[in-house]
Amino acid sequence: MNILNASFLEHFANLKDPRIERSKEHLLKDIIAIAILAIISGADGWVAIEAYGNAKYEWLKSF
Repeated sequence: MNILNASFLEHFANLKDPRIERSKEHLLKDIIAIAILAIISGADGWVAIEAYGNAKYEWLKSF
């Protein structure tokens, strides 16, 4: 796969999700995407990432 032509999600497609099945409320790729977007927007920890996800919920839902 050419790194310049790969989509954002393709970069993370081979990541294994270490969580147990019953504790999965969200897809790992969604968590990664929200975390990256939040950090780019200035989030500095998981609490700020969660706040970003909640604040941008409607916009994120459109994807």
